[in-house]
Amino acid sequence: MKAIILAGGKGTRGRPYTEFFPKAMTPINGKPLIEYIVNYLNTFRFIKEIIIISDYEGLGGQIKNYYDNLNNVKNITFVQDSQSGTGGDLLHIEEKLKDESEFVLWFVDNLCAINLKKMRDFFREKKSTACIATRTRRKEETGFAIVEDGIVTEFKEKPKMKLKIAECLGIYILGKDILKRIKAKRNQKEINLSFDILQQLSKEKKISAYDIEEKEWMDIESPLVLERNEKTVKKIIKEMGL
Repeated sequence: MKAIILAGGKGTRGRPYTEFFPKAMTPINGKPLIEYIVNYLNTFRFIKEIIIISDYEGLGGQIKNYYDNLNNVKNITFVQDSQSGTGGDLLHIEEKLKDESEFVLWFVDNLCAINLKKMRDFFREKKSTACIATRTRRKEETGFAIVEDGIVTEFKEKPKMKLKIAECLGIYILGKDILKRIKAKRNQKEINLSFDILQQLSKEKKISAYDIEEKEWMDIESPLVLERNEKTVKKIIKEMGL
């Protein structure tokens, strides 16, 4: 089984930081974000190869330079992104996936000690075309109040809330049939995986949702997010065993 890390986004939410380095190279305790993801993926024996897609002609070149300077780097393949959207990038590496019945897709700004083995088993059990990591509980970053007749009766400081609808994480397991769906859209200049492919699959009830339950998850959009959530990030890295 192969894992694909999409690391070619423009990082608009992380500006001005991402004008100087890609989100993948956001530093955490002296190491770039992407190294934590790569090392975590390598803890699963069924992951045989990691394909990192980025704009290596631009800021993404920092990712390849980083790994070029590390010793004993194995099973990593670097692929220039296609500039044709998230779905287009998958079609771009179709040849590398031809022998795979399923593969992991991980957006680089996601940090989570998700149990990929359980997620894979769930994906197979549901016989779905795609499986999305989701969560139904979230720790809020602000305080909340219980109000009765315009009077505050209780404060809830940064509570963990049960969500009415599931929140989608940027971690997927996809079946090879997804490539056929993308091929059907190949005449588009850009193919967005969520809008152009998964939206239709959801209507056909071919997407399963793997709930991470009590696991922590962070959307690492910028160094500021890391600063605000230092304890959570440390907890995730510890859960990853890194």
